[in-house]
Amino acid sequence: MKNKAMVIKLNLIAAACENMGIGKGNNLPWRLRTELDYFTRMTSATVDKNKKNIVIMGRRTWDSLPNKFKPLSDRINCVLSRSDLDLKKYQDVHTFKSLEQCLEKIGNSEFRDRFETVWIIGGTNVYKESMESEQFYRLYLTKIFKHFDCDTFFPKIPDNLIEVRDPAVPEGTQKEKDVEFVYHVYENPNFKAL
Repeated sequence: MKNKAMVIKLNLIAAACENMGIGKGNNLPWRLRTELDYFTRMTSATVDKNKKNIVIMGRRTWDSLPNKFKPLSDRINCVLSRSDLDLKKYQDVHTFKSLEQCLEKIGNSEFRDRFETVWIIGGTNVYKESMESEQFYRLYLTKIFKHFDCDTFFPKIPDNLIEVRDPAVPEGTQKEKDVEFVYHVYENPNFKAL
């Protein structure tokens, strides 16, 4: 008997400045080591050391990663692109034509025992589609209290999200150089785990 596909909880993680900007010229507009370390820790950490987390990103987000960080280590990288991509030279990197195709694949038995948490890491369209999905569970949003010149922005956040606590997320205002920021966790009250 074929296993029923599992329900995937989509966790989105992003950092945005005061104008909700998330990028400039296919790069981060800021250099905040603490925030980058937080992103790496959140998207890499697993309870079961035999499993990895999945990071799902659009083609431009993949292209924006410096070559020395491709693929994101200790994570299963999934890249969404309507055009064909040849990423076979990378280990644990999978390409999909759509978010729907990706979720269908990782929800079946081939991936099921290999991963723990699914993270959406950008860009704008992938965030938007994820927040519109019935599988949208949480948004981990770092709010940066400074204006940066950006050409890419985080989409409108649904009004019904509820702010929650996550013991893995530092509380209070963080500061690096002259930049202050706060980590927020929002939960989708409409998410229903089966």
